[in-house]
Amino acid sequence: MTEKSGSDLVSEAKARIQEVTPVEALAEGEQGGVVFLDVREPNEWNLGHVPGAIHVPRGQLENRIEQLVDRNARVIVYCAGGSRSALAADTLGQLGYARACSMAAGFRGWVEAGGEIED
Repeated sequence: MTEKSGSDLVSEAKARIQEVTPVEALAEGEQGGVVFLDVREPNEWNLGHVPGAIHVPRGQLENRIEQLVDRNARVIVYCAGGSRSALAADTLGQLGYARACSMAAGFRGWVEAGGEIED
């Protein structure tokens, strides 16, 4: 078996998922009907997050998501920079969340695009 790096796994996940830019995520958020899912660690979440986002750290995703988010929901997953969210969106797809996507550039991109921040 060929060994893979973490970046190989992220690249493979990104090939299987949909990614949206922070600007596209902002527009979807303004239209409503979207769930923002933050998969960062608690210390990152506590520094600020997308208003109204649901927080489920990446390591707890498989065990908690079904209790929090309907499988038919439009879910925009984000992390700090877009790698963990790509892996999480790929996992969500495997769990039947067909409308899940990853926000490229993550929370940093959200902030740079002028997105609101909740403490």
